[in-house]
Amino acid sequence: MKLTTLFKASFAALLLTTALASASAVAETSVWKVSKGDDYLYIGGTVHLLPESAFPLPGEFGKAYADTDTLVLEAKIPAATDTELQAAMLKAMSYNDNRSLSKVLSPEVYKQVSDYFAPYGVQLQQLDGYKPGFIMIQMLALEIMKAQMDGEGVDSHFDKLAQSDGKSQLYLETAESQINLLANMGEGYEDAFMKMNLEQVSDFKQYFSAMIDAWRVGDMVELNKLAVEPARQMDPKLYQALYVKRNQNWLPQIEKMFGNNNKELVLVGGGHLAGEHSVLALLQQAGYKLEQLSL
Repeated sequence: MKLTTLFKASFAALLLTTALASASAVAETSVWKVSKGDDYLYIGGTVHLLPESAFPLPGEFGKAYADTDTLVLEAKIPAATDTELQAAMLKAMSYNDNRSLSKVLSPEVYKQVSDYFAPYGVQLQQLDGYKPGFIMIQMLALEIMKAQMDGEGVDSHFDKLAQSDGKSQLYLETAESQINLLANMGEGYEDAFMKMNLEQVSDFKQYFSAMIDAWRVGDMVELNKLAVEPARQMDPKLYQALYVKRNQNWLPQIEKMFGNNNKELVLVGGGHLAGEHSVLALLQQAGYKLEQLSL
């Protein structure tokens, strides 16, 4: 496989990474109405990449979208032709000192990673100048392509719809901040980080399918078990950076959406709505009323 093809796929995988990490019979889906008195907004959990078989989306998403004036996403979705942002991603995820992947990984782990890429015709030496976070994204990109699950995500679906409908859009953070977050993953514990990712991609299709099932029916207990808790247990530093701190940063921005004349639909990765440090938990602790939607 050519590196240019892999890099292109990894740009899509970048979006999925910021939300990752068997469905029960629940009548709801991953959309909540958040109220403060008579004022309210909607918040929905998303999957950033979905296979075509996952469409149409649950009707609750369409209901919330139709009832709102403004779409709020994690960050502005980059166009596939945005070469400037792609260049920024490559720069942020490259070593600019005397380090390299072969230097920060032990010979044992480096060989394991090299063996992973070999069947795809990718020599790890070609990626030696990149950080572990970037290597993880390449692995995710390959697994997505192999599982034939590289379709449009919930975020991009509504982003296109909002542009077509002329709805205003807001963002909780910048794409650059997401890139920097991912670029620093595994910093200082490179071996453990790569071992964890090698283990996770071993059953990617089954894992990702289970996560989609849990997301579709709004089973946050299952989604917490699949996406959030593994990160918390295996990589506490990543859990804090990827979930806890970002959720805390988003809370005041969401609270500012109350008390105006607009109605907002906030869409964030499904993992951010699961677990004890989730956006939903923070909103509930702050006194807001939460109602999970069902049609």
